[in-house]
Amino acid sequence: MFERHYKVWPKELPKTMTLPKTSVYTNLEISARRYPDHTAIIFYDAPINYRRLNEEVETMAGYLQAQGISKGDRVLLYMQNSPQYVISYYAILRADAVVIPVNPMNRAAELEHFIADTSATMCLAGQELAGFIVPMIGETNLEQVVVASYNTYIDPETDLDLPAEVAAPAWSKEVPGVVTWEAAMAAGHTPAPHTATPEDLAVIPYSSGTTGAPKGCMHTHRSVMATAVHRVFWNLTTPDSVQLATLPFFHVTGMTGSMNGPIFTGSTSVIMTRWERTTAARLIERYKVTGWTNIVTMAVDFLSNPDIGKYDLSSLNMIGGGGAAMPVAVAEKLKRMTGLDYIEGYGLSETMAATHINPTAHPKPQCLGIPVFDVDSRIIDVDTLQEKGPGETGEIVSSGPQVTIGYWNRPAETEAAFVEIDGKRFFRTGDLGYYDDDGYFFMVDRVKRMINASGFKVWPSEVEGLMYRHPAIHEVCIISAPDPKRGETVKACIVLTPEAEGKTSAEDITAWCKEQMAAYKVPTIVEFVDELPKSPTGKLMWRALQEEEWKKESQ
Repeated sequence: MFERHYKVWPKELPKTMTLPKTSVYTNLEISARRYPDHTAIIFYDAPINYRRLNEEVETMAGYLQAQGISKGDRVLLYMQNSPQYVISYYAILRADAVVIPVNPMNRAAELEHFIADTSATMCLAGQELAGFIVPMIGETNLEQVVVASYNTYIDPETDLDLPAEVAAPAWSKEVPGVVTWEAAMAAGHTPAPHTATPEDLAVIPYSSGTTGAPKGCMHTHRSVMATAVHRVFWNLTTPDSVQLATLPFFHVTGMTGSMNGPIFTGSTSVIMTRWERTTAARLIERYKVTGWTNIVTMAVDFLSNPDIGKYDLSSLNMIGGGGAAMPVAVAEKLKRMTGLDYIEGYGLSETMAATHINPTAHPKPQCLGIPVFDVDSRIIDVDTLQEKGPGETGEIVSSGPQVTIGYWNRPAETEAAFVEIDGKRFFRTGDLGYYDDDGYFFMVDRVKRMINASGFKVWPSEVEGLMYRHPAIHEVCIISAPDPKRGETVKACIVLTPEAEGKTSAEDITAWCKEQMAAYKVPTIVEFVDELPKSPTGKLMWRALQEEEWKKESQ
């Protein structure tokens, strides 16, 4: 067991965590009994208490079972963040079925893959996405789509700016195989007794993967429960905590930090359907938000708001997340404004979010954190699988209660994803990193992202971290570009700050880099762009830029 980090372990926390031997749905049932009148959700100024939330979950679960959904069946959940997402997620679990969270950006071919791979016959979808999933009825295994309209759950008098899909009129089309949310709820079905156990499947999030079709990560109620429980105790969450939910719920970090964790403690989630920095600031001030789990690009955008100083952010006692290393300059600005350190963590779809989090009292910058409760993490050589020591770079592998039991319908990939060490099964993350003498883990880069320039290994995330110190750079993404002499070379795609536009040249950037880093790391190509492509969770889509760059060579 890796124990080097115990010297910095939070003194107020035990090093092990006994998990409830109940299902994830049971967390909602218990919170509804304990805190029936306490606010569970606030959605564009409309509150929903725990009593109502559980009642609506029960009703939707009854409807699912009335349509033939039984224990272990997979149900697609294809929505943006909304009360209906939370109700759908917990209704599927209440019905003893399995949630298949689908990225709202997925379209025809991807939807066909999820339906075929999981044999799903039902989907609960947001109305703005219905046009993509409804045509699958009859053409695939899909038999029915329940369509939810977000505007039926908002406060009609809200003064908040509404995303287009929230402001849109309610769905009113009559289409075979399509049922409105309201009709499903009005049917008034009562579900059979809940029988799911900790070892039953609960959720199958799909990893984006690096090659081929996305793979479904099988998570039991126990593994989903693990990260929910770990997070709330690590952050000392109470029923009176208020979480701002900006990360999409289909993503494991949003699912855990902004939905499952708050429901476990009976606290409140203030839900945003779409990220918008001014709305986020208004909500923090209005509802005295105490915690905000995000990704670095959201935090960067939030702090770039020229009006940010107008809002009262004093209620915040925790801001953290991951997705990429937090630039030092941004972290310093956050500290000046709020007095808070940005608490970085690390996890994957395969680990149902965090396996590592920084201790809140002793965080280190641009650091993944330390292994949380009952997690054993090591660094191994990618090829020989031999363990590495402090400061030595290798692949991060982890064993713990939140690790997937394997990939759905992918036995070969499952076998390849694990390695046995000291008689325990460790998941191979595909991430290169190292740990220091205190047991803190640091990311170097993805195994597949390394740039080999004339035999020199260049890690894009390291170069990005250095370049963020340049005052003219708002965002940067480092990719490889073909080079006739070096094989491949370093390219920087840069979004300048508004003040620097038209005043900063590629030569200025290159000259600055030559003073800051080794010559082989300096970008030989600098391209200024209006924006960088991002995933729905805000992660930089470096692979899309990389593929586009190499396509130019073949044309």
